[in-house]
Amino acid sequence: MFPTFAVVPAVDMQNGEVVQLVQGEKGTETTYGDPVEAAEQWIAQGAETLHLVDLDGAFDGERKNADAVDAILNAADVNVQLGGGIRTAEDAFSLLSRGVDRVILGTAAIENPDIVAEISEEYPGSVMVSLDAKDGEVLVSGWTESTGLDPAEAARKYEELGAGAILFTDVDVEGQMDGVQTDPVRRVAEAVEIPVVASGGVTTVEDVVTLRETGAAAVVVGSALYQGAFTLADARDALD
Repeated sequence: MFPTFAVVPAVDMQNGEVVQLVQGEKGTETTYGDPVEAAEQWIAQGAETLHLVDLDGAFDGERKNADAVDAILNAADVNVQLGGGIRTAEDAFSLLSRGVDRVILGTAAIENPDIVAEISEEYPGSVMVSLDAKDGEVLVSGWTESTGLDPAEAARKYEELGAGAILFTDVDVEGQMDGVQTDPVRRVAEAVEIPVVASGGVTTVEDVVTLRETGAAAVVVGSALYQGAFTLADARDALD
């Protein structure tokens, strides 16, 4: 999935626009224009994977940015992982059959862990389980409800169910442009054999390098790229 450590640009969508939120809270968004233009921009800069999130789907359970996703799939010749509003195995099958490489399951996987095994049986390695943690506990429903689950223990459970990867988002630092926390990422990465993709807090290329050292297989970057704190080329140079 990630033969070498990858920097994955985020294209988070709300009401048909690219946005970045602070700690996942509605009303904190900064907008960055058209999702397809953003995707094409990152591909032109050398991105090999795109991280798409339908935030309307994550908050409301309904994928309202499906047209933008389809347009990106038609325009992009790179790996695409998609989350937000995927609630059933049928939802996942539809997306995977249309060209999405990995579906990201958060709330659905927490509420019905067997969905991970069901999808993985049909599309091995295609499920990335999203574990979004605040104060050491996994959150669901667009980061609005705590489950009490420990993210490292949850990661092990989903690996056993057939998940191909874990997306670990540190909500405590997400969107704040104030740096990363390494210990939470390291705990999850050390708990499983499957790839762990880190997200949250990346502000500098040093943060990217630091997350690689935790054992993560990749990092999702949003605000830092959109605000020009560094470029994908800067990140590649630092990793090299």
